[in-house]
Amino acid sequence: MQITQKLIIGKEEWCELSALHLPAVKARIDSGARTSALHAENIQIYSTRGEKWVRFDVNPIQKDRKITVHCRAPLADERDVKSSSGHTERRPVIETAIRIGNVIQNIQLTLTNRDALGYRMLLGREAMQGRMLIDPEKSFTQGMLSDIEARQFYRDHVISSESGLKIAVLASDRELYSNKRLMDAGRQRGHTMRFINIQHCYMNISSGDQEIHYRGGEILRQFDAVIPRIRPAVTFYGCAVLRQFEISGAYCLNGAVGITRSRDKLRTLQMLAQKSIPMPNTSFAHSPQETSELIKMVGGAPVVVKLLEGTQGVGVVLGETTKAAESLINAFKSLKANILVQEFVKEADGKDLRCFVIDDKVVASMQRVAPEGDFRANIHRGGSATEIKITAEERKIAIQSAKIVGLKVAGVDIIRSASGPKVLEINSSPGLEGIESTTGDDIAGQMIIAIERAVAKKRAKAE
Repeated sequence: MQITQKLIIGKEEWCELSALHLPAVKARIDSGARTSALHAENIQIYSTRGEKWVRFDVNPIQKDRKITVHCRAPLADERDVKSSSGHTERRPVIETAIRIGNVIQNIQLTLTNRDALGYRMLLGREAMQGRMLIDPEKSFTQGMLSDIEARQFYRDHVISSESGLKIAVLASDRELYSNKRLMDAGRQRGHTMRFINIQHCYMNISSGDQEIHYRGGEILRQFDAVIPRIRPAVTFYGCAVLRQFEISGAYCLNGAVGITRSRDKLRTLQMLAQKSIPMPNTSFAHSPQETSELIKMVGGAPVVVKLLEGTQGVGVVLGETTKAAESLINAFKSLKANILVQEFVKEADGKDLRCFVIDDKVVASMQRVAPEGDFRANIHRGGSATEIKITAEERKIAIQSAKIVGLKVAGVDIIRSASGPKVLEINSSPGLEGIESTTGDDIAGQMIIAIERAVAKKRAKAE
């Protein structure tokens, strides 16, 4: 519909974006801003039938996260927008119809997180040029709504805590395959999903008021569940944040204690050894004077030397001869690095098993094969993978290992030796891309189902 005369609007107005199922959004009218913007979270650009679309979540009522509307629209553009503070952000742009009063017109909106701002929407001069006039002395010239009245408009559009769970993915990289899959899997099952960046969290840990604050000062409350996907580099701080969520009563798919244990390879092996879980012969010492003894303890060269803090095959080196192994060990120790020395299982032939455990069950397994000339089978290092049926003994060992460390979700790596299966490592944030692409299984969906079962059990117990 074309505007035939200019509409007089105030410095703030209630708007309707019907194509996005947003019947009431309070907007700040600002002729000083060039572009218009809408508050959005969990923004994802995707392709369908050769066209680019964007999906996103909107909490249309300021400071009310119980109301979440899942939106999608064709992607019109991507634009660099500079804020008043000078920060430039790359934003998706959509075109949609806006209704103010009795007037409807098409406008472009950039999508960005506006939690720290006072309005869920900003209407800039591009949308108003030649169409609207602002009376800066007035507000809500086209009608006033209370927040209570606005909430009523969302009865047909809202996914609230009553119709689905409120689940947070606690991680660092929104674009990582595993995190995106978990967000999608949760939404597909009717839950309100939110990505929480660990490094944007800060905490009040006073005895009377234990709170998790998020960028812009928002207090994170009332999550039914949290899926932690904590990178090794931020283990200490990530687990501190996770503990606060545990204190708040949220169900955590993996707890801070289990994650902390799994990140300490030495502690993990000590716990497994105490419960007689088979693993490669391993030695550990602080002083370089015991180098030769470390090698003898594991049966002599060749040996595998591992950094305690390494991940995805980084910091794992093969010492093929005694002299080479001694040089490696002494070099690491001269750098004050903590290392393990393990026997090299030659008959494994550069292969290992990744067993994906959820709630005391191996839900998927694959065999990883090292690239030619390497002995490390990590997919991140160029290894390949195929689906494989594991033995009953391997299944039992994988489940027991996850349980001993205290993990509800784990990637347990096992090597096949002449004397039977042996546990190499336990991963508390196992990647989903390799296991899902190899097996075709919906592992992310199974993780969401595990949360649903646990929360239902928790609620039933509370009743």
